[in-house]
Amino acid sequence: MTEGLGVWLYAVTPGCGGEELGELTGVAGEPVRTVVVDGLTAIVGSVPLEVFGEQPLRAHLEDLDWLEGTARAHDAVVSTLVRRGPTVPLRLATVFLDDDRVRDLLAERRADFAAALELVSGRTEWGVKAYGDRAALTAAVAESRTASEGKGAGAAYLARRRAQLSAQETIERDAAQRAEEIHTRLLQHAAAGRRQALTDPALSGRRDWLVLNGTYLVDDDRTDDFATIVTALGDEFPGIRLELTGPWPPYSFAGVEREPA
Repeated sequence: MTEGLGVWLYAVTPGCGGEELGELTGVAGEPVRTVVVDGLTAIVGSVPLEVFGEQPLRAHLEDLDWLEGTARAHDAVVSTLVRRGPTVPLRLATVFLDDDRVRDLLAERRADFAAALELVSGRTEWGVKAYGDRAALTAAVAESRTASEGKGAGAAYLARRRAQLSAQETIERDAAQRAEEIHTRLLQHAAAGRRQALTDPALSGRRDWLVLNGTYLVDDDRTDDFATIVTALGDEFPGIRLELTGPWPPYSFAGVEREPA
């Protein structure tokens, strides 16, 4: 590797010749290239260490504008590869000192990469977020608690009021229970799924009450069915609004990480 340059790792594929990458460029505007070891191909780019080395990179990652632009460039490479075939994307800012370190990674984690490639083959990642409406959810919970009670008008009114007050006190727990049930139901229609951390509103720029942030790996020939299930679950749970996003590269299901050297 040329002095002053490091190696940014984008993804690993079962095989990709350099000629297939065309004029694809990466985070530093560099031409993307390959490092091949025993049937596994790492898609990499040579990047200046004065920008992408450990110390300067740590400082750059605090700059949200720089981070957004770099993330978009990284994802553009990964997304192009995903459209061509099975791809295991690596997390942002995985930088090695040289190609030999990349070869070591491919050799050491060969079984892990092979398993990850098998998992994502023919599948795509989709995101499902569930947002709660406190007023609507409180009303729905209260109604479910009084629906089976056959009382006179006065008694029924008091029962509804008690149920509403009770629902207000348990709203967080009720929302969590519904989120868990939705996640469980979605897993039945996906090859794999994960509950991600709930996004901080300060970072997302949204004030909506996020109760579920899920990612699901779905067979490509069942994406329409999965979307239908999401719509049906949204109708089934009053007070909960579901938002389907994707398709995305399978970042959540790569399952192969190691600190860069």
